[in-house]
Amino acid sequence: MVHRLDSLVIRHALRLPAPAGPAGEGDVAARQFDAALMSVGFKLSADALRTLSGLSGSTVVDTAVRTLATVREMAGDHVRHNVYFKDFPANVPDTFEFWMRCVREALEDGKARSGVLAQLRNGVVNLLTLPSYGTYRHTYDEMLAAHDELTAAVGDRLTVLHLGASLEDEVSALYLALAGSTTPLGDEHLADLKVLAGHCADGPQPETIPVRENRAVVNEARMKAGSGLLLDTVTDVLRLACALSGGDVSLQEPTRFRKLSRPVRRALLAGLDEVVARTPAKLADVLAHREAFKRLGERLHPHEYPQWPRAAEVFAVARGEQKAYTFDARVEALLGADDVTGAAELLRSAPGRLFRALDRLLRTARTQQERDAVVAVVEEVTPEVSGRVVLSVREYLHNRAAESGRKRVFVNRLGRAHVADDTRGVVPEAERERLIAALDAEIGRRLPSPERLLVDPDVLDVALPLSGRATSAGLGVLPRGSVSPVDGELLRFFVYWKQTQRVTDYDLSALLLDADYETVSWLSYTNLREVEGEHSGDITNAPDGASEFINLRLGAVRGTYIVPQVNIYSGEKFEEAEESFFGFMLREGEQRGRPFEARTVRMKSELRGPGRVALPLAFRRAQDGSWHAKWLHLYLKGQPAYNRVEDNQVSVATLVRGIVEREQLTVGYLTSLMANGGTDVATWDAGSVPDGPVTYIGLERPEGLHPDSVVITPENLRDLIPE
Repeated sequence: MVHRLDSLVIRHALRLPAPAGPAGEGDVAARQFDAALMSVGFKLSADALRTLSGLSGSTVVDTAVRTLATVREMAGDHVRHNVYFKDFPANVPDTFEFWMRCVREALEDGKARSGVLAQLRNGVVNLLTLPSYGTYRHTYDEMLAAHDELTAAVGDRLTVLHLGASLEDEVSALYLALAGSTTPLGDEHLADLKVLAGHCADGPQPETIPVRENRAVVNEARMKAGSGLLLDTVTDVLRLACALSGGDVSLQEPTRFRKLSRPVRRALLAGLDEVVARTPAKLADVLAHREAFKRLGERLHPHEYPQWPRAAEVFAVARGEQKAYTFDARVEALLGADDVTGAAELLRSAPGRLFRALDRLLRTARTQQERDAVVAVVEEVTPEVSGRVVLSVREYLHNRAAESGRKRVFVNRLGRAHVADDTRGVVPEAERERLIAALDAEIGRRLPSPERLLVDPDVLDVALPLSGRATSAGLGVLPRGSVSPVDGELLRFFVYWKQTQRVTDYDLSALLLDADYETVSWLSYTNLREVEGEHSGDITNAPDGASEFINLRLGAVRGTYIVPQVNIYSGEKFEEAEESFFGFMLREGEQRGRPFEARTVRMKSELRGPGRVALPLAFRRAQDGSWHAKWLHLYLKGQPAYNRVEDNQVSVATLVRGIVEREQLTVGYLTSLMANGGTDVATWDAGSVPDGPVTYIGLERPEGLHPDSVVITPENLRDLIPE
């Protein structure tokens, strides 16, 4: 358990919990530890190295073993990355010549010969029936022997691990940060919160837990620890029941409720009874999840507990035996009667719902008086709306003017995307601008006012994490819509997967588009070589894990966009595979090394979303020739089998266009508001570290900052979102 908690702190905070151990002369072991870290692209901070050097050698070694295992997994270096073509990227054959070689080898194979001849007579050969196609023809060690050692370069990644507090203090701080997050967490971070909540159930708790999914996970831990539950809606109880059954606390997917013990049933029924007794109107919330409540009622047996009659009403409403009038129904009745002003006044008491209905209200209003009434109500209730919702609507309104008459991109909470025509009417420009000004003023009012703010320019184009589900777990991952510079001459993508039970074939591809999003070319198993680069070869079965790579020379790319994608050709979905992840490396010129080198990895992200085509990010060339990454984190539904880059060119190009041309609210937007509010905002200068405490925002925590400084990096970027 200690190792797991230690790993959580390192992954989430890039901090090494201060090791507990006897003093000693650990300087030699500490330097060896630091050298081992650098071989995979990490390094100890000066404070961490100094502290470890003063501990016993055995303590340093124990710390090194745990830490190296964690950081190697973060970079994707915990598995063996073999390639089909041993010399990749050198000596990759022409696709047709390679296929013909596989056919010749099959004809020389006594067992395969007759089957291949029969296929040749029909004019079509299935590559998967050729014995030498799709499986490794050499060992991992033989592949390593074919490559020189990595030549070190200035541009190699070096991620610093800073010295933290004690493990208990670090774990408590991480728990409070995740549990109290103002934005929803991704599934991976929600799973981490579950571990932390169980460990911290009896310790300090956040003042508020605004995100309902987080509250469900914390309530599960509190119930197991015998602590009081945090419930204020009937849906909180439903989410808790889902958590206890190992289901989806977001309620997007149905949960199969397990048999619950009598104490648990009592606690859930007592919670429902208390919520309804306190606010009877909350019975209407049942209607949004009627089927789930009916299934839960079958497990709770409310008729056995007459002491909680209000709980029984919940299930009576779910079964349709008792009426409950929803707030939304009243709003719909007013809009159906063309009473926009009345609907806005009713929504005044539910500011969050008012913001969600804002576009419709403005489009439905037929007179200036009605539009003025809507805007006036919004301006009045904005201080009562969560910061995340205010920012989301601000971003929406910014893009609204350009969206009418174009394609709309819809992305659900799991990252699955689809495109539809925009058939909405126009939102009047005057009201749009008035609302944007009001929201800017409210956001600026809520932002902190540090005496001195230092900002790394590279972080200004990072999108605000308005939802943790707009990203994925991994190393160097940024929220959807973020833009980050790409510095290097060679860009190399990689995918790794290991199947759980069935034969599984993932295909790494790269689609090249011009400035109008038209296809220029692609690299895949059907096109192994192009002017731009090489594909490492197709692996079609991964019982022990498999990797594919694409090598690109950025200076040779003929298009404007590079869109890597992972297609499921056959077998297990991303969530079903034992492990699956994507990433990219950057290298300088003719920098040598193995196909996979951890310290050249710039990004590694888990592939665990829905759909059968993954689009992690896209790369765009600017007019000056420089390249930037635009983060997507999208999944296409794809076909049940045989997905190929050639078959999804149009849908991928449409999605990329929708994301690339949409403007996200960024860190730069917030820092400009802070500057307008009087904060002294300065550009970070690595050569001049200030003496006193500052607030620093950047991609990495710099060394030498005053210990009382507030540091915001991608690991805790959610802290920028005001409540």
